[in-house]
Amino acid sequence: MLLNDLRDYIASLLDVSRFRDYCPNGVQVQGRAEVRRIASGVTASQRLLEAATAWGADAVLVHHGYFWRNEDATITGIKKQRIAHLLRHDISLLAYHLPLDAHIELGNNAQLGRRLGFVERGHFGEQDIACHGVLAQEQTLAQLTKNITDTLQRAPQVIGQGDHTIRRIAWCTGAAQGYFEAAVALGMDAFLTGEISEQNVHVAHETGVAFIAAGHHATERYGVQALGEHLAAHCGLEHRFFDMDNPV
Repeated sequence: MLLNDLRDYIASLLDVSRFRDYCPNGVQVQGRAEVRRIASGVTASQRLLEAATAWGADAVLVHHGYFWRNEDATITGIKKQRIAHLLRHDISLLAYHLPLDAHIELGNNAQLGRRLGFVERGHFGEQDIACHGVLAQEQTLAQLTKNITDTLQRAPQVIGQGDHTIRRIAWCTGAAQGYFEAAVALGMDAFLTGEISEQNVHVAHETGVAFIAAGHHATERYGVQALGEHLAAHCGLEHRFFDMDNPV
């Protein structure tokens, strides 16, 4: 598949044009014109680039790419090293941030909710990327924590009473701790995201709404995998996901 055709297909699939994002979505680094093998991962780290190169990838597909708003625009240090690697091996980098969080089927939030047995009822937050709904079956916070640990293979940090019943839940993968008070206002019993901030602890204690920090990387592994698998099925590409573990 031609790189430009792949770019256009994903842009339409994820409705990229409707998002105001913190980085460019699409081809961030241009490599060879034709793509047969696409490697996916959460973040375009040097480790991922080297693994993708060893596998023979023509393109790398990630959630966290480069050129973030307000970062230093100069191509120096590790940014120079990463981009030089891509150019040297003629490998393209495609990155999708908010569009990949928000997609109703392939997105990080949709994929995480499906794995954890959440039944989506609506959206909230910036550009409606966060989700709220109910558990398929009521659980105590301790039971929900075990389910998350078993599913993500990582124990979350939980602020709340283990014997509290959880029915209504809101979630948003990654660093979405700023949506916690909006989730409280919606009447949720718990809020799940990737990271936690100091003030979230106080809000959880004072409202009785549980806060679950399940890991930025751990909660965002599934959207890019789903997108890669979709491309393999619909575009005739060979796809492989590389999970470069990150404890955060």
